[in-house]
Amino acid sequence: MGTDIVSPGELYTALKAGFPTKKMFFHGSAKSAEDVKFGIDSGVGHFVVDNVEELDRISAYAVEKKTVQKILLRVTPGIDPHTFEAVRTGQVDSKFGAAIETGQAMELTGYALGKPGVQLDGFHCHIGSQIFDCVPFTDAADIMLKFIADVRDKFGYKATILDLGGGMGVPYTEDDPKIDYAANIADIAKHIKNQCEKFGVEMPDIYMEPGRSIVAAAGVTLYTAESIKNIPGYKTYVAINGGMTDNPRYALYQSKYTVLVADRAGEPADFVCTVAGRCCESGDLIGKDMHIQKPQTGDTIAVLVTGAYCYAMASNYNRVCRAPIVLLRDGKDRLAVRRETYEDLTACDL
Repeated sequence: MGTDIVSPGELYTALKAGFPTKKMFFHGSAKSAEDVKFGIDSGVGHFVVDNVEELDRISAYAVEKKTVQKILLRVTPGIDPHTFEAVRTGQVDSKFGAAIETGQAMELTGYALGKPGVQLDGFHCHIGSQIFDCVPFTDAADIMLKFIADVRDKFGYKATILDLGGGMGVPYTEDDPKIDYAANIADIAKHIKNQCEKFGVEMPDIYMEPGRSIVAAAGVTLYTAESIKNIPGYKTYVAINGGMTDNPRYALYQSKYTVLVADRAGEPADFVCTVAGRCCESGDLIGKDMHIQKPQTGDTIAVLVTGAYCYAMASNYNRVCRAPIVLLRDGKDRLAVRRETYEDLTACDL
């Protein structure tokens, strides 16, 4: 497996974890000169290049270092996967990549092929997240393979890598579709093989990013119910000792979750409430009109499927300390990340 990184902090974390640098892909639409230098000096396998300015920075520093840096170009195939607007990334109007439809992707390709210090290995696209059907991926593959064929015909260049990005969804509630990931991948692979024959393209190495599909369901966040407030004729609020500081997804996307009273999970979920966070923001919620077991103050409230895009997006808003992470395996627990302390909150203050 490889790893995707989108910041020097993620690169530093991967290095500290001992991850092989040659299997790292450095993404991002606003890499600074310092980011580029850090990546090249660290031996990052591929930069996924978003724009001309970044390409110029990589080329210049690679020439200075007397090295050749491998790259992929990020292009946008113009696919709308009909998911949350905030997590769609493959349409023409996107902050990411160069659009095929406008001709900019072809221009960037020609420019990259003429730059010293870089080796173009292929192309990357990412159409969005929380996609429950393989059709958007096969549609993207069609467009990308046609583009690869057009690049070959125009420049005589053969791409050896096609990275279709990620985006396979996970069910956060019982209403969400269930995905057979292996079947999806098999269908996509079969489609790509057929399309390579259609376009007369030699089969490149195909990369996909499993993303949340391998980690989301592994995580559960546990809170304490601190208060239960009923407003007659309106709603009931269950206030917990966390919220948008450790899980901002509802505040950002109105994402739905399954919530349980941990020690009464088998009882009927017939209590309707809004689960509210502790921050001084009216939008700090885990969810509205949620059906859970009737809670009491002091109960443990479990929010399921929080193994992705929760701790990684956590903050110290309102000076709230980040929660710990405990790993469970074969009935044994291990502290993986300790709880932050008040001293941690002020460690950078001068």
